[in-house]
Amino acid sequence: MIKLTSMGDLMHALPALTDAVSANPGIEFDWVVDESFAEVPSWHPAVRNIYKSAHRRWRKQFLNTFKGKEVRLFVEQINKNDYDLVIDAQNNLKSAFISFLRRGHVHGMDKSSVAERPAHWAYKYRHYVDSRLHAIMRQRALFAFSLGYGLPDTRPDYGLRENAFTMPALELPDPYIVLIHNASWTTKLWPNAHWHKLIGLAAENGYNVVLPGNSKQELARAQQIAGRHENAIALPRLSLSELGGVIRKARGAINCDTGLAHLTAMIGTPAVTLYGPTSDRLIGTTGMHQQHLVASDPPYACAPCYKRTCHFENKGAAMSSCMRAFEPADAWTSLTGLMKNVRRE
Repeated sequence: MIKLTSMGDLMHALPALTDAVSANPGIEFDWVVDESFAEVPSWHPAVRNIYKSAHRRWRKQFLNTFKGKEVRLFVEQINKNDYDLVIDAQNNLKSAFISFLRRGHVHGMDKSSVAERPAHWAYKYRHYVDSRLHAIMRQRALFAFSLGYGLPDTRPDYGLRENAFTMPALELPDPYIVLIHNASWTTKLWPNAHWHKLIGLAAENGYNVVLPGNSKQELARAQQIAGRHENAIALPRLSLSELGGVIRKARGAINCDTGLAHLTAMIGTPAVTLYGPTSDRLIGTTGMHQQHLVASDPPYACAPCYKRTCHFENKGAAMSSCMRAFEPADAWTSLTGLMKNVRRE
């Protein structure tokens, strides 16, 4: 299977693997994935080999990359085995390029279903998958059609390995909640002032908070927010599996719409996720003890807009009006309602 990025999208594919194992006991997958997210496939026991693509780095150094050995070795690697089936689960142009490099017939979505046209040209077998379905159901449908079994109507099962996540060698205060403050777009961020109010509410109720940040920018933001509160800690850079360990031990989480939000849902940690410019119906976190706060009409008839700048009040604003409208007190009330009846380890 080919599914390169991003973190949340990779997690959306895991229930499809579980379906495939249920329909075909003993089936195994080799997974082509971007090197930045290679931990995610390792969490599912049906994944045998992981082949790492570096398309982001290759694109930045195009000429040098294709003059060197790395791409040639990658092509040899993904073609060294014969497979019963090859599935492009990304269905965009970058994954279609990998599909072209892989010799043999590939299954993917048809022209009305792909994320980016003309990715469908790379596929011998093309399947219609309704674009109105949630991303997890689209993956489950693609695998069912490609492998020839009936589309399951069960709840998504991520099928995680028992030892998928490890607790890092950190001393964390108990009890704590995780604040997923980062996002790939500034329009998906919650203002720092709101995080400060939320941390204050956590302190009043006897909770500590931890804030992850793995990129330089995210780490600086976590440190800036945590630095003003005695009950807040900015985590050092951790692996995704270690972050999973931290989230698993947390009493709850409050999230922006980003990959780590899906990690909280996979693990089943009680979590509230904020959806302003993006649609929870199409990509919302899916799992036990999850709640979405969604920008509503009125006054935000423009949501979800999927824009990286906001035009609601000030044209081209970096942060979105609909995200600012979510009140910290409402998010905290929602989270405490989820946590009340959930016993954490």
